Amino acid sequence: MSLRHALLGLLSERPASGYDLLKRFETSLANVWPATQSQIYTELTKLAGAGLITVSAEGPRGRKEYALTDEGLAELRQWLTGTAPQRNVRSDILLRVFFLGVLPPEQGRAYLTGLAEMSEREHQELVRLMESIDWGDDDLSVHGRIALEYGLRFNAMRREWAEWAAAQIT
Repeated sequence: MSLRHALLGLLSERPASGYDLLKRFETSLANVWPATQSQIYTELTKLAGAGLITVSAEGPRGRKEYALTDEGLAELRQWLTGTAPQRNVRSDILLRVFFLGVLPPEQGRAYLTGLAEMSEREHQELVRLMESIDWGDDDLSVHGRIALEYGLRFNAMRREWAEWAAAQIT
């Protein structure tokens, strides 16, 4: 995934300014694809230059609202259906697990216990996020809720696995 496709996806829902997109990132995509203000504005300029978005309105102090073009929607659809997702093959967490044998058992268990605690914290943060959002029946709400559920289930699984793994170290 790229920032390009994240912005096209957000703009497929409705036109938005750079500031609006930053706020939507913070409440929806930040857990799966974080972006800074400067990254968003730089990418918006590139997307406009490529004809994938257009400035649909201008407001005070140079505020621009962007809308998806037909070419932008075609690019987003091509990415969704014609490009295989990249599998994350690197995991700092699991690389450490492979080498926990070089530590005394209590340190290995402590690492895994810490991982379980981290997973529980992240799970609770997602629960708070879920409860803070005014979910609608629009596409972004429906699919955002589905993505958030993945995070909830992943963190629950990782916590359970880390607790099991800690018990395996004697």
